[in-house]
Amino acid sequence: MPAGIPAWAGDVADEHPYPLAFATVSGAHLYGFASVDSDLDLRGSHLLPLDQVVGLETGPDTVESGGVREGMELDVVSQELAKFIRLLLRPNGYVLEQLLSPLVVRTSALHEELKALAPHCLTAEHARHYLGFASGQWLLYAKTGELKPALYTLRVLHTGIHLLRTGEVEADLRVLNTLAYVPELIEAKKAGEHRALPPGLVAAERLAADVARLTAELEAARDESKLPPTPSAGAALNDLLIRTRLAR
Repeated sequence: MPAGIPAWAGDVADEHPYPLAFATVSGAHLYGFASVDSDLDLRGSHLLPLDQVVGLETGPDTVESGGVREGMELDVVSQELAKFIRLLLRPNGYVLEQLLSPLVVRTSALHEELKALAPHCLTAEHARHYLGFASGQWLLYAKTGELKPALYTLRVLHTGIHLLRTGEVEADLRVLNTLAYVPELIEAKKAGEHRALPPGLVAAERLAADVARLTAELEAARDESKLPPTPSAGAALNDLLIRTRLAR
């Protein structure tokens, strides 16, 4: 199991009612600033049996579960393979980060094939996802004053800029960070999921100026990006879906 992830995470994945193509950890653990009371966010893709795909009554596109294990809250979400592929072909940063998460709980040959096609799903349009997510988190910070949405805002903007400039998906703020005060914010966040931004770590005016600057950088990265406007992996992903269905 990846460092920092409880050993029982694999048991949670194995309790899924359908076979999993993969299960990875997302959320604050992936972003590099999990708190002592953070949820464990498991994300993945499952495979429905053929009779639940081609019949009049189909199985669930999305399977969600929760609960608490050893004092840690669980948030488990998986998308059926066809739905997951459709999301991959949209400018959806969430599913790319989940697919390519280095915090792997369960994997398969199908997971490896999906990861190999992920670079051909990247587009300049992914800027919309990251700009929209950052805007929503910044509004939440303005409303609550909590540290978590402030860090989420900075994480999303850094990830979006990096993706648009390099064609690489990197979700860990510790890897991408360009701001001197972020390590202190991360250390403060570890003490509690919903604590207020501690005074003295960063002036409100500086934080707002940095968010505005990073937003402008993301917009510029979008305009200058060499990524294509649409994904090129559609045919290959369709073939992968059909092959997987017929093999079951």
